[in-house]
Amino acid sequence: MTTALDLDRSARVVVAMSGGVDSSVVAALLRREGYDVVGVTLQLYDHGAAAGRKGACCAGQDVHDARRVADQLGIAHYVLDFEARFQAAVIDDFVDEYAAGRTPLPCVRCNQRVKFRDLLTVAEDLGAAALATGHYARRMPGALGAELHRAVDSDRDQTHFLFQTTRAQLEFLRFPLGGLPKAEVRALAATLELPVAAKPDSQDICFVPTGSYARIVERLRPESGEPGPIVDLAGQVLGQHRGLAHYTVGQRRGLGIAAGEPLYVVGLDTARRAVVVGPRDSLLAETLVLREPNWLGDGSLDDVGVAVDVKHRANEPAARGRVALDDGGMRVHLDDPAFGVAPGQACVVYAGSRVLGGGWIDRVEVPVERGPVAVAALA
Repeated sequence: MTTALDLDRSARVVVAMSGGVDSSVVAALLRREGYDVVGVTLQLYDHGAAAGRKGACCAGQDVHDARRVADQLGIAHYVLDFEARFQAAVIDDFVDEYAAGRTPLPCVRCNQRVKFRDLLTVAEDLGAAALATGHYARRMPGALGAELHRAVDSDRDQTHFLFQTTRAQLEFLRFPLGGLPKAEVRALAATLELPVAAKPDSQDICFVPTGSYARIVERLRPESGEPGPIVDLAGQVLGQHRGLAHYTVGQRRGLGIAAGEPLYVVGLDTARRAVVVGPRDSLLAETLVLREPNWLGDGSLDDVGVAVDVKHRANEPAARGRVALDDGGMRVHLDDPAFGVAPGQACVVYAGSRVLGGGWIDRVEVPVERGPVAVAALA
């Protein structure tokens, strides 16, 4: 196969090498096609510091694997210490969001604030014509420049985590794997005899290797582990919780309270250190108000709104809606109310396969028919 980067074959391309299968295959394919490939691996975190474990090292195996692949390919390889930047831009943001009662998505922040900002600058400083990554997404030409589109393999599509990518960044970025299914990438790794061909994919957030978000948040923001009341929508105390870090909007299990109907977490009141619970229909959201919007569509948004496909979780089917301007942000109105939308989540809007942009959910507005009591309680 060829990668079709729309670059002269003698051009220098920096590949972000994580030590995994995907980025290793990207480096190998580009090297085989004659590009001047330079591998860069970012040292981002120390498992010992993040997880409180002694003797853990900073993703040492991943750095080692990236170096082994680069040596086999005969390409230059640099390991850059971005740990302080990652701590400030991603980890601190993650724990602050959780401590504030929101549900963060740190992989978006990593792409936005580290990989596609700082690493892109490094690639330019190295004289590269492009930065290539192992993300499953497609960069396609459009009437006004490069466009971001979903990957061919819908099960691996990562555009939800790339919605903050700017137009200028898209011009410089390349995603060689966007047109391939994961199984073919695995097969290519074996054919190319890469030492990481059988390496499993990472499943957890990189700095939460145990999957315990609450442990990280409590360690860095101890107040998030302090107990408080569990209250219903009318403010009645139903029980006690063990710390806001252990709860997210939409959660049903682990509440430890008895009621005449199933209750769900509908909000986290950090001022009162309270977990607010209610029936399932109190989690229906009709309108999402977004902060830090990024628009990649043609033309400008207006007050009337643009018809879009909406995703507020990466692994859920898209819903129909309209997106419009809202006092410097975006307002997304859903044709059918959605269940369990949480502040802090990413909301990404599409037109078919094309990513039009998105933003962070700042608040939700509920259907009017749910009544003024429920609306006021969630405000």
